[in-house]
Amino acid sequence: MNVRHRFFHSGRDGVWRDLGLLIARVGFSGILIWRHGVSKVPALVADPVEFLDPLGLGPAVSLALATFAECVCASALALGILSRLACLPLVINFAVIVFVLHEAQVPGDRGELALLFLVAFTALLLTGPGRYSLDERFRGERTTS
Repeated sequence: MNVRHRFFHSGRDGVWRDLGLLIARVGFSGILIWRHGVSKVPALVADPVEFLDPLGLGPAVSLALATFAECVCASALALGILSRLACLPLVINFAVIVFVLHEAQVPGDRGELALLFLVAFTALLLTGPGRYSLDERFRGERTTS
């Protein structure tokens, strides 16, 4: 394959696609954990819990669900462990933020960031983790046995 052909090739089944999925998984998950997830952990033990309650579940439950998605699920996704399953709470979390808290309006930076995370995690839910994931490694070991 010449250089020009490689540059314009979609790479649907190749190393570049899987590398792109790895970068997306680790990048989006890492930023989410670092900038949003970890900061919620101390609030879990606060008394009283102060957190938004967009679905009427109570602030403590809402905080616990958001923290679970933004720390546990994002960590699993970054590693590529049960990736599609880990994406579900993340997609739900950001769908609630975009469509309930921001009412599908994207004013300024806050709404845009939630929408970007929603798009990224939805794409990863649909594509799967790619070859460079623990899911793929475990799946590969089962098929060779």
